[in-house]
Amino acid sequence: MPTEVKGLNEECGVFGVWGTPDAANLTYFGLHALQHRGQEGAGITANDHGQLQSERGLGLLADVFRDPRRLDRLTGTAAIGHVRYATAGNHGVENIQPLEFNFSDSQFALAHNGNLTNAVSLRRQLEADGAIFHASSDSEILMHLIRRSQAPTLTEQVKAALRQIHGGFAYILLTNDRLYAALDPNGFRPLVVGKLPAGGYVVCSETCALDTVGATFIQDVHPGELLTIDDEGLKIDHYTTQTQLAICSMEFIYFARPDSDIYGVNVHSARKRMGAQLAKEQPVDADIVVGVPNSSLSAATGYAEASGLPYEMGLIKNQYSSRTFIQPTQALREQGVRMKLSAVKGVVAGKRVVLIDDSIVRGTTSRRIVKLLKDAGAKSVHLRIASPPLRYPCFYGIDIQTTRELIAAQETIPTMCKTFGADSLGFLSEQGVIDAVGLKCDAPYGGLCMAYFNGDYPTPLYDYQAEYDAEIQQLKRQAN
Repeated sequence: MPTEVKGLNEECGVFGVWGTPDAANLTYFGLHALQHRGQEGAGITANDHGQLQSERGLGLLADVFRDPRRLDRLTGTAAIGHVRYATAGNHGVENIQPLEFNFSDSQFALAHNGNLTNAVSLRRQLEADGAIFHASSDSEILMHLIRRSQAPTLTEQVKAALRQIHGGFAYILLTNDRLYAALDPNGFRPLVVGKLPAGGYVVCSETCALDTVGATFIQDVHPGELLTIDDEGLKIDHYTTQTQLAICSMEFIYFARPDSDIYGVNVHSARKRMGAQLAKEQPVDADIVVGVPNSSLSAATGYAEASGLPYEMGLIKNQYSSRTFIQPTQALREQGVRMKLSAVKGVVAGKRVVLIDDSIVRGTTSRRIVKLLKDAGAKSVHLRIASPPLRYPCFYGIDIQTTRELIAAQETIPTMCKTFGADSLGFLSEQGVIDAVGLKCDAPYGGLCMAYFNGDYPTPLYDYQAEYDAEIQQLKRQAN
């Protein structure tokens, strides 16, 4: 294992389509709707009469396909695509997906969103058996397992491979004659399927991408399901029935686009309810409510409505800057905060401001924004966070892999308040998040994974367990 639990994780967006003449173009538009899920690399693989061809590159989707000939080359009636956020050590073009595999008897292309918790031990075992890996990400492992399966059919081989991997995954696998989609037994990452007006099918990370390409929502892909799409249509099967929903709560809090629906819950509405609940749990005597654009605006409007305070646009975002959480180094994040936000002096000067943010990860953004508002003349800044303190790492596919990155794991709330220069600091409770999302699911925490807040992981951590235990013990020693 590496000395820091860091090298394998990624937060990504996936899109696949079968049965439409403009498959690659549709995939491009679908990925554009998912660009918020990853900005470091993008790729598309198309199936033209059983022959797969790929175009991949580093950067935003529009940068990768700036030359229109790259998209024009991807002819065919089926395609899959991927937008990627890479963590440290995974920046090469070889890790950009879809990963393409050419065998003597067949071709495959694979797109993956998530992180496998037993990737290191599986890879070690496969390499000992002679497997050769071309990339450093964990996504390649599934393909090796499929090819080594002794099951009689490809579908059974895929099922057998899926039963061997653990952690968070939403996979889309394109072959010469079909498209597979699979979700992990806990459904950590979102995945949906829809139908095009002319009859083709789409599988993708969020419903906003279905809307973009004009597809009608059919259903969320459920934990443990394996979908097969071919010229016969859509078939929904299971590779395991040992499932329990634990979808990532950060999808509702931060990651997903506000116009997406996850298991029937609109993301904007859930965030607005989080803000309203936050106003009840953490009231403050103030003049105005200001949200941190863009992912906190829904929660800020909810807080304003519930508290009776006016909602004001006290911060302006430069729409041409990217998210700071989705950037790979601290130096880039620091620069990103300075570039992307500015305070509106005419709005905040002389006012007691309630500043709403969706979450605090490293604390860099919070410090900077409080200072921005005070430099603009705010009389006081009361920071309210529409989620609980992030104290534990994520091993299922988000870029939070060590407690050393999390300020709430290192400092108490009063100390954080002082660090940020805020006049007060309050967080939403765990139950507040669960109630606001309201999945009404018969599972722990209402069907949400809340491990980032309470350390209660829905699965064994496998390769990560020993290092995680050591890190928690070190934190306890520091606290004493």
